[in-house]
Amino acid sequence: MPSLLRFLAVIALLCAAVYGGLYALAHFVHPTPREITVLIPPDKFFKNR
Repeated sequence: MPSLLRFLAVIALLCAAVYGGLYALAHFVHPTPREITVLIPPDKFFKNR
């Protein structure tokens, strides 16, 4: 039983580390907005018959 508890503790620590990393990325990293221009060729507007 102690090995099961040790395994569950390691899994819980890994999950907490992943959750903490995602939280840090979501709250402390701010992306810079920029304008994007995408050119679409005119033949993409017509259906192939």
